Order: sequence, then C-alpha cells, then structure tokens
Amino acid sequence: MNEDTSPVSWRRNDRGLLVLVSLADSPKHGYALLKDIEDFAGVSLSPGTLYSAIARLEDAGLVEPVGASGRRRPYRLTMAGRAALSAELESAAELSRMGLRRLRVASA
Repeated sequence: MNEDTSPVSWRRNDRGLLVLVSLADSPKHGYALLKDIEDFAGVSLSPGTLYSAIARLEDAGLVEPVGASGRRRPYRLTMAGRAALSAELESAAELSRMGLRRLRVASA
C-alpha cells in the first residue's frame, strides 16, 4: 500500500483535522497555518486547499476569524471546535490502542 492510499496517510491528510490541530494552541493566519501543518504533519497544503478547509470549518462553527478582515487574518478554534477536536483525538487514540492490542495478540 503506498503512502497516498494508506489509512495512516489518509488520516494525516484530513485537512480539517490538520487545521483544528494547528489552531489548538493559538490563533494563526493562513501562512502560519500552512507552515505549522507542514512542520508537524509533513503535509504541504496549497492556499486554496487551506482556505477551503477553513471555510468548511467556519460554516460548521468550529473556527472563527479573529479581529478585522485583512490579508493576515488569524483564525481560532471556537468552543465547539475545541470539543470536536478533543472528541476526534480521543476517538483516534482509542482506535490506535485497539489496533496495537490486536497486533500484539496476532503476533503472540
């Protein structure tokens, strides 16, 4: 299975999740989001892809712009965004624990 089709790669390439994780520690504008996502996930998003993901998250009430509109407008997580990210990460952690447990059983 190549990296583009593996479940791990798919998960790592969930653009909305990547944006939420990036915003978890502080508000960021577009370029800072792009750089942060590339640094922690090794994924390079185009500006169009990033802003499309932000628009979907904003429509869902998970992120919001901070301050006046402009070129370097930062975004932050809303309370709903924090709750959604926490739930998603807890679910992913549980899935990881279950998968590792099953791999250990299968290898025994």
